[in-house]
Amino acid sequence: MIYREAGDFKASYRADGQTFPLRLDRTAYWALLAVAFLVVPFVITDYWATSVLVPFLIYAIAALGLNILVGYTGQVSLGTGGFMAVGAYATYKLTTMFPDVSILIHVVLAGGVTALVGMLFGLPSLRIKGFYLAVSTLAAQFFLIWLFNKVPWFYNYSASGQITMPERTVFGVLVTGPSTSAPAKYLVCLGFAVILAWLARNLTRGTSGRKWMAIRDMDIAAEIIGVNPLTAKLTSFAVSSFMIGIAGALFFAVYLGAAEASESFGINKSFLILFMVIIGGLGSVFGSFAGAAFMVLLPVLLKNVLVGGMGWPTDLAAHIELMIVGALIVFFLIVEPHGLAQLWRLTKEKLRLWPFPH
Repeated sequence: MIYREAGDFKASYRADGQTFPLRLDRTAYWALLAVAFLVVPFVITDYWATSVLVPFLIYAIAALGLNILVGYTGQVSLGTGGFMAVGAYATYKLTTMFPDVSILIHVVLAGGVTALVGMLFGLPSLRIKGFYLAVSTLAAQFFLIWLFNKVPWFYNYSASGQITMPERTVFGVLVTGPSTSAPAKYLVCLGFAVILAWLARNLTRGTSGRKWMAIRDMDIAAEIIGVNPLTAKLTSFAVSSFMIGIAGALFFAVYLGAAEASESFGINKSFLILFMVIIGGLGSVFGSFAGAAFMVLLPVLLKNVLVGGMGWPTDLAAHIELMIVGALIVFFLIVEPHGLAQLWRLTKEKLRLWPFPH
């Protein structure tokens, strides 16, 4: 009875085309942001920051970037982990070479470096697509990890081959290093997540997004009506890689603090983020966040229930997690290919028509 659009009139095209057309949605959105920025930092603990909120925000950024490429442009990619590694190593090199520059600028610049690398590896998409493009991006994954492992310059000739993030501050508050507080880590990741989600939403609703979706639906027809496949695909790779690079930079600098290419950004990372996009919903900004939340919360839930509550071995809980994720992917691909985002849309439609839902 509450979720209604009766009496919610639009007086302009701008109002009619806004992201949240219903007043209740807009109120809920601003209330959620207010709680996230003004309440959570004062009650967050180290456990919640390390196990749930910080990885959720970082993976949501990575899933958002991959969704732009896979969901909106239809270009299959299995190189997400490698592009995250580019962002991480770029941040490390920039931080050690220019220690006086703000870490926030380094993270953005690392995203820019990753965008250039993504465009380079996106060039084959002009000639190949589908399975062959997936193999091409998989080759990029293996090549980038090999490069960061075999070229000592990337890890500053460290004997261990590992990169370690030095302590850096923002406005006098420590945001990297082992002594960083939970609210500082959370706020940095939250700020980037909100800005990049806003950017993705506007890009996908604008001219660039329409070109990407035209290429996704039928590239030959899109080219006939005037869409340039070169610029459309490469801009998609650039924007996607930019966001993934920022996610990799935050994953290394804010979350891990130290990383090694093959362990922190291996092929499993690429598949994990792809699973987030599939379960959350292809071609949906909300789906990227929903998929990331599901894939982050599921291991925590199973660990607390199976290991903590029932006393099961940790390795058995990990295998059960893989079984559940695999079954859910098959389920969503068959029953609801648009994932959790579509289920959320259907729920909202039924609530708007209650008590006479379809």
